Amino acid sequence: MERLDKILANLGYGTRKEVKSLVKSGAVEVDNVIVKDSGMNIDPYSSIIKVDGEEVKYRKYIYLMMNKPAGVISATYDNHCETVIDLLLPEHQAFNPFPVGRLDKDTVGLILITNDGELNHKLISPKWNVDKIYYAEIDKKVNEDDIKAFENGITLDDGYKCMPGKLEIKNANDDGSEVYVTIQEGKFHQVKRMFEALNKKVVYLKRIKFGKLELDESLEEGTYREITKEEFEMLNNFK
Repeated sequence: MERLDKILANLGYGTRKEVKSLVKSGAVEVDNVIVKDSGMNIDPYSSIIKVDGEEVKYRKYIYLMMNKPAGVISATYDNHCETVIDLLLPEHQAFNPFPVGRLDKDTVGLILITNDGELNHKLISPKWNVDKIYYAEIDKKVNEDDIKAFENGITLDDGYKCMPGKLEIKNANDDGSEVYVTIQEGKFHQVKRMFEALNKKVVYLKRIKFGKLELDESLEEGTYREITKEEFEMLNNFK
């Protein structure tokens, strides 16, 4: 059971105060009866809620896939920079979602946004070893020694030794390389720092996969969509 005003506020019908006024105006029905008490408790799954005659489809959680652009930070709020939450429509912001894990400010690509705390915990917990796959462009030629270094676990500038990762070379020459990197951690600037430890620099970084969820390449940077039922099942089958 949940309060009616909380349900409607979470679905984007306004603040609690605005919802209270909406209910008092007689615009809300519960089980075909006009209600005036915004604080009444109802079962949102079994009750039929209508606003201005239109039935409200209740859901507790949202799951969004975004192609994060450069210059935007992976946070819910920031005093100075635009966040991934700022890019959402008000109807999605109303759920108070948050990014799962983080991407650096200048890194682009797949980021999952949800208000499902339990799933968030599973996806970012080291216990579950969820793969994160990136496409990267490197300023120098990447070779077999670099592949072995990733396999053995690279030690970062602060002395932290990363878990073993996977480095695949798409193409490499003296002018630079294109590679795929698979890691299971999310340390600050981790991919960049791993290559810095090898005296190389990442010039472009894009996350293309999180667990079994792949970035929808039809999403332009800065856009997003809700994930499908099949994609949701992939997220919960990451072991």
